[in-house]
Amino acid sequence: MLTNNLIEQRIVDTLEKNYMPYAMSVIVSRAIPEIDGLKPSHRKLLYTMYKMGLLTGEKTKSANVVGQTMKLNPHGDMAIYETLVRLTRGNGALLLPYVDSKGNFGKHYSRDMKYAAPRYTEVKLDKICEELFKDIDKDTVDFVDNYDGTMKEPKLLPATFPTILVNANHGIAVGMASSICSFNLVEVCNAAVEFIKDENTDLVGILKAPDFPTGGQLIYNEREMREIYEKGRGTFKLRAKYRYDKANSCIEIYEIPYTTTVEAIIDSIADLVKSNKIRDISDVRDETDLNGLKIALDIKRNADPDTLMNKLYKLTPLEDSFSCNFNILINGRPMVMGVRGILKEWVNFRMDCIKRQTLYDIDKKTQKLHILLGLEKILLDIDKAIKIIRNTEEEAMVVPNLMKGFGIDQAQAEFVAEIKLRNLNKEYILKRVSEIESLKKEIAELNELYGSEKKIKKLIIKQLEEIAKKYGQPRRTEIVMEEHIEEITHEHLIEDYNLKLFLTKQNYLKKIPLTSLRTSPEHKLKEGDFIVQELETHNKADLLLFSNRQNVYKMKIYEIEDCKASSLGEFLSNVLSLEEGEEIIHMVATDDYKGYMIFGFENGKVAKIVLESYATKTNRKKLANAYNGLSRLVYIGHILEDEELVAFSSLNKVLIFNTSNINPKTTRDSQGVQVLKSKKGSVMTHIKKISEVSFTDPDYYRTKNIPAIGCYLKDEDVEDNQIKLEL
Repeated sequence: MLTNNLIEQRIVDTLEKNYMPYAMSVIVSRAIPEIDGLKPSHRKLLYTMYKMGLLTGEKTKSANVVGQTMKLNPHGDMAIYETLVRLTRGNGALLLPYVDSKGNFGKHYSRDMKYAAPRYTEVKLDKICEELFKDIDKDTVDFVDNYDGTMKEPKLLPATFPTILVNANHGIAVGMASSICSFNLVEVCNAAVEFIKDENTDLVGILKAPDFPTGGQLIYNEREMREIYEKGRGTFKLRAKYRYDKANSCIEIYEIPYTTTVEAIIDSIADLVKSNKIRDISDVRDETDLNGLKIALDIKRNADPDTLMNKLYKLTPLEDSFSCNFNILINGRPMVMGVRGILKEWVNFRMDCIKRQTLYDIDKKTQKLHILLGLEKILLDIDKAIKIIRNTEEEAMVVPNLMKGFGIDQAQAEFVAEIKLRNLNKEYILKRVSEIESLKKEIAELNELYGSEKKIKKLIIKQLEEIAKKYGQPRRTEIVMEEHIEEITHEHLIEDYNLKLFLTKQNYLKKIPLTSLRTSPEHKLKEGDFIVQELETHNKADLLLFSNRQNVYKMKIYEIEDCKASSLGEFLSNVLSLEEGEEIIHMVATDDYKGYMIFGFENGKVAKIVLESYATKTNRKKLANAYNGLSRLVYIGHILEDEELVAFSSLNKVLIFNTSNINPKTTRDSQGVQVLKSKKGSVMTHIKKISEVSFTDPDYYRTKNIPAIGCYLKDEDVEDNQIKLEL
């Protein structure tokens, strides 16, 4: 019979017992780099290659390295190989690769370019690794047991330069992460030298900015950079570099941000082209080859490449951000620190390495000196030494007899006893003994070095200067000052093209590009609906929509969706949230708010309002009191310059007047001035442009002064007027 043995336990206790060890393991033993710039997986791999003799020997198959590394790293072979790939020169992920490689290791900048299997590729340690392992056999760092206790491995590598800042490093632990950008080796070494000389030195002037193996441009903001250098957190922007091939009308992108891939950029550009957000690109191709990265963009002949690239910077990963989080393990504890803090910790670490190495050298040389001092005593009587050895009956008594005969200790006697018979001559012993004085001098110098922090720092500076000279390379990432970068606003990203707007009686608005209108001019309208106004303009213009309730609604034309003639268009009542019974009666498109609005009222008055009166500094969508509402509106129109208009009255009287006779007003709801006088209770019925009528004698209706009654419509003009009205 089964029994239910459930034990109640507090969730906090469960987390502490089961989850915390895992979290700490990930933080301390996997994801966060240490002051030597390496994570455990990197260190185990490089140390394995060092022990395999790959620092000076020939390349070996990657599979061989992976297999040997498993003695230190218990993870699977592919996990180890992926670590190896990132460290190689062929992959290009590091500014200063640690592994010289042969074969296909993929590319850091490509998501789809896969690396070859480890049985096909070959590797060896790069020359720079001499600086990682310098004097590692002289007790410069602590060694610990590997996972099964069969081998020893270093806890850190005694790197002679701040590797933590030279190669980019990214890791995600539990509850924390690390993201360290890379810096140019020469700049890092110079910064470290100046820091050692003066801890308060201005690092921004020496360590110019991060540098990445993929090149590109870094948009430099000094305030942001200072924050990163001091606090270890912050963000900066990277962007691609391009050139324009005018002959082929092609933009060639040849360097991209470190944080993105070729495929991500191409996919993003393709999406923009498909959605018609970018209309100037006819083709996009990945032309990356053995010569390096290249993305080709075929563009239209009339397109401006610089303007197009500015749009792509804003809309695609061609411009990307690198977020810094300098989280490093210091003595087993994760700490976020700036460049200054990292340099301070590295200098302390490096000084400890040199002290340990110096102590090791002092010990070894002291032992050697001690032996030679014993050898010097034997020099006084070699024959005596030979006689003691020859006359000693038991082998075990040779060393004690020598000790007794010459007054030397066991170590000295052991050395004498091991000398070959052929070396028991005066010349050999004199040659060895001659080293005593130089050894004494060397030991004195080493003791002086060990006891002097100043001398140790001088040694570190000398090593840094030598490394910068030997391995230094020019910057790859170009620095561009932020003030030299054109600010890309939302307006810059809008495609501009010619189009037509159609307003229908039932308040539908159609926005149709001219290219679409040419191919499909047939309009679809609701039953009983008809077009009351059409307007040719472009996508970046402002649109003013006047309603029958003395309101004007403002929109950017690009905010309206494109449509085809075969669709109904946008229903303005919904788009503008019109009141019940409110209708749009007229629309005006403008770029600069030049010209005037002309309003004709039933009472015979005409108002001439400056269009700038409708321009606002804020993005107000609705303006009340757009025109006067005391008398019924019979005409609305927009003019750029003064022109002649034709007014009609209910008595069939006609008056041609010039708008120059009406003083412009800035008050939107101005009543206007009297143009057409009333006679026998007549009212103004409508107004037309002079181009819309064909009078046989226009001067008959024309007046120089307003107000005026006008003249009766001549019989010969009646028919023409009716035709015009029907049209």
